[in-house]
Amino acid sequence: MKRSKWKGPFVKKRNIKNKKLITLPRNFEVTLHMVGLTCQVYSGKKLIKLNLVEDMIGHKLGEFAPTREKFVFKKKKKK
Repeated sequence: MKRSKWKGPFVKKRNIKNKKLITLPRNFEVTLHMVGLTCQVYSGKKLIKLNLVEDMIGHKLGEFAPTREKFVFKKKKKK
């Protein structure tokens, strides 16, 4: 479900003097002032390191941290 437009994007003000952010929630929206920073997003199992670029503006951080493993069929043994 989307967030209301009148509320604006979900962003907490953080000190971004250094180019590295700590762990951020998956529902954070990437804004213009966050471009070029590095952050970590929790995928449910491990922390994934993300470098924020211009193409990510307007998207949520959870879109870039997949939570499911890619399915691969197992090979059958021949007798």
